[in-house]
Amino acid sequence: MTALVRPDARLARAWAAMMADFGGWDEAHGSGYWWAEEPPPYGEGDCAAFVDLVLAHEPPADPPSTRVGSTFFWIAEGSEEEPGELVGFLNTRHRLNDFLLEQGGHIGYSVRPSARRRGHASRALALAVRDAGQRLGIDRVLVTCDDDNLPSAATIERNGGVLEDVRGIKRRYWIDARTAAVTR
Repeated sequence: MTALVRPDARLARAWAAMMADFGGWDEAHGSGYWWAEEPPPYGEGDCAAFVDLVLAHEPPADPPSTRVGSTFFWIAEGSEEEPGELVGFLNTRHRLNDFLLEQGGHIGYSVRPSARRRGHASRALALAVRDAGQRLGIDRVLVTCDDDNLPSAATIERNGGVLEDVRGIKRRYWIDARTAAVTR
């Protein structure tokens, strides 16, 4: 089962293992590391500071004018109550600014290399789309991926994504949150 769990310092060991698998922040899309002035350290002892960093920038905090309010999740192989292994990051932006409309979309996510091709991205995206619709009132969710990222394109399409266009290197898909199905 795949679950979206809130960042929590009690999951420090699982977070550090996930970050070691990512090998750093370059592929950790949706993590929130961009709030730090420099890429933060990611050892087990660094987890609490990282959790504080990302949660401090969630609503009701007022983000800088170049950012929007967003909610951070960790993708877990387990349940909300018993997360088990952490397998990725997911970030839901509460609205779109000009950059997000062109490039980033409402939802950004990544799955650690050792957990890919096991359905986690698809299930996490389904949960996030449902959450965006129910909690945030977003009827149409924009999700983007690089044009050459065929696995991510397939994940978005499996979740009902309809390709609107390709702008630069980004495929732009819309998912109807009112009719999206959730599979676990």
